[in-house]
Amino acid sequence: MPRSTFPRDRFDDLPAGGGRVGAHRAEHPRSRGWAIFFWAALTTIVLVIVGIFGVLVASGRISLGSDAGPSPTPSESTPAVIDTSYSVVVLNGTPDDGLAGNLRDQIVGLGWASDSVQTGDSDTTDFATTTVYYRTTADEQAARGLAEAIGGAEVAQSDFLQPTDDPNTPDDEGAEKRLVVVIGLDRTAGQPTP
Repeated sequence: MPRSTFPRDRFDDLPAGGGRVGAHRAEHPRSRGWAIFFWAALTTIVLVIVGIFGVLVASGRISLGSDAGPSPTPSESTPAVIDTSYSVVVLNGTPDDGLAGNLRDQIVGLGWASDSVQTGDSDTTDFATTTVYYRTTADEQAARGLAEAIGGAEVAQSDFLQPTDDPNTPDDEGAEKRLVVVIGLDRTAGQPTP
């Protein structure tokens, strides 16, 4: 290599064994990377928890105020009464065959006339919970009685059983008293029957 034509300066005359010259940086210890990762992970977890808590408070699922007293336990104000004067329609809301017929036989065994209990299939095969539907509040006692008699079921007032505005249909006074039982997946072979 050709000799440099630059003029000599003070750095050209350094002693050969004088040690390190120039900028020095300390080595990073190995644990420092883990410490940074730990604090980043901890911060992320705290932020996620605060975010979830904030969403729950904002949506009203959690109340921070102490003004709310203990929540009242729901009580059934309508007593259950078995009333065999109602006709019953049993609909199978599951993919299992034969459930409607079995429940029909059980209802007939409870005292209903066999011609007043009919069976059929529901529009859906994934109905979640067995439910007894009733039409008016006057029918609620009979619906609760039937629900208890068949081994426990939900009870709900139904919109599809409400009277229509059709002048050819009888009014509420002359309307047939009917309860509809929709069998849910809670009564399928894989689920225990109460």
